[in-house]
Amino acid sequence: MLDQFTIATKGGIVLWSKEYADIAGHPVDSLVQDVLIQSARTESTKYHSGEYSLQWTFANELNIIFVAVYQKILQLPYLEDLLGHVKRHFVARFEQEIKALVEPECTTFPTFDTFNDEFERVCRAVEAKNLQQRQGRQGVPRKFEDTKKFQSTARGAKLELEELAQAGEHAPLSGRRQAAKMRSWGDRGNGVKKGDEIDSSKKGKKKKGKENRVWDGQAAKGDLQALDFSGSKNDAGEVDYAASKLVDESARGERTSDGIYEVADVAERSNGVDEDFALLEDSRDSQNTPSGKSGGILGMFRSLTSGRVLTAEVLAEPMAQMREHLADKNVAADIADEVCQTVADGLVGVRVGGLQNIRKLVEQNMETALTRILAPVSSTDIIRDIEHVRRQQKRPYTMAFVGVNGVGKSTNLSKVCYWLLQNNKRVLIAACDTFRSGAVEQLRVHVRNLRALSDNQDVEIYERGYGKDSATIAKDAIAFGAANAFDVVLIDTAGRMQDNEPLMRALAKLVSLNSPDKILFVGEALVGNEAVDQLQKFNRAMRDFSAHPRPRQIDAIILTKFDTIDDRVGAALSMTYITGQPIVFVGTGQTYTDLRKMNVSQVIRALLRP
Repeated sequence: MLDQFTIATKGGIVLWSKEYADIAGHPVDSLVQDVLIQSARTESTKYHSGEYSLQWTFANELNIIFVAVYQKILQLPYLEDLLGHVKRHFVARFEQEIKALVEPECTTFPTFDTFNDEFERVCRAVEAKNLQQRQGRQGVPRKFEDTKKFQSTARGAKLELEELAQAGEHAPLSGRRQAAKMRSWGDRGNGVKKGDEIDSSKKGKKKKGKENRVWDGQAAKGDLQALDFSGSKNDAGEVDYAASKLVDESARGERTSDGIYEVADVAERSNGVDEDFALLEDSRDSQNTPSGKSGGILGMFRSLTSGRVLTAEVLAEPMAQMREHLADKNVAADIADEVCQTVADGLVGVRVGGLQNIRKLVEQNMETALTRILAPVSSTDIIRDIEHVRRQQKRPYTMAFVGVNGVGKSTNLSKVCYWLLQNNKRVLIAACDTFRSGAVEQLRVHVRNLRALSDNQDVEIYERGYGKDSATIAKDAIAFGAANAFDVVLIDTAGRMQDNEPLMRALAKLVSLNSPDKILFVGEALVGNEAVDQLQKFNRAMRDFSAHPRPRQIDAIILTKFDTIDDRVGAALSMTYITGQPIVFVGTGQTYTDLRKMNVSQVIRALLRP
């Protein structure tokens, strides 16, 4: 840890200092005499004085130095990052006061004590970032109980036997044989002889015949029975086991005052770390980044001097860099132009009062532009729409999930189903993917899990096997839902590429025949702006191949695998901008609670990051 942090002029005047321990000697004075005054030629920014090591950086434009003092025996890899961020914050806050010190008419020495709290916040943020990076580089070591060596001990064998007894007949045959070996080892450790074990095992048992040999590539009868999960004798136990694996309690949403269960915002998954990192994300050290490009959007405005009135000509270069930065975030060119134009209009005529003032103005104008883009043109309150349809039309509310192959339509359909069950809705899932092998079985597993996970177990599956007409199955499912008082019918469709005309015609038929209340396009965040092309061609196909005089289009979007794209949220903006339809949910994981909402503030924070 740090022992001392000092900010001083190159002439030796201490502007601000903070000590965490008693310092033996005067290491900072030694640094000034040996390095600064002597003008020692060295490429290093480290200096050793007695039992201390010192690391420093300069703010050449103001002739001040930032020095960190710590014990020589310690290794603090984050110091360079800390020095850069402290320099940025101190200069941004006290630039005018420091410049006033060199003026001839300056008669009073300003105080910098107000920097104490800000310095502590920067230190905590840098340390948290360093800890997160170290945890990402090296995995958490396994416990001894999870190793094979533990399984070979008597205690490990005993625990294995207990787990085997709980698992019953569903334990694989190979596992039972291994457990039998462990049991014999454990008995030997307890003083039981091999002969005694054989004698006790013979009591009360008839002699068995020789077992048939199982050759490689073949499965024994016991193995086949252990792998047969189609029966119902142990379904409850299996679902109970899955229940603990398929719900992340920390990712649950909250209930409103009206009792409605709402999913959490996507920004909440950071568990508060972003609040600390926000101190570090707005810019980087201007000396180490060319033109401030890698310092995020705020770094592009560093060249604007304080007190200057901004004009369109002055903002031309920062706006060009900002447009390039947005392109790196996968923002389409049209959207980038609109955002840059809105920000420029809000800054023209403003007198620069420091980087923090510019940050506030940029955020406000970006929020204006993104709110205009992300503002939905259709209702996103699905619960209210469901209740309206049930009350006025006395029929179930229908939602069709469409998209290309492998984006997670069935998985996110089950997440939406879990959300509806939490709001006490009766849900019927229509298995209309009659093309992909295993699609119906996948939905059966989801329904079985959802029944165990929810207090409201009113969820069923409507299936007619494979090779049937999906549009007809959907129509029959809706009729079945209406006859049995279901609130919602979720229609699962087959994945299809946007250029596959036969499958796109089948999708247009399904939509025309059943007129679902909400057509949800499930897109993958990983593919970037390719999702925009998919969305446009799905809309075109449903319009061109529809038999209805007023063809339907995509009503809303679910963006999956959103937890894998870091801050490249441009695809989300592009999809909303092109279609004018909202992103109602984003998928952020593998459990049923990993369904989130995306808000404008989260998008702005992602775009501001370097």
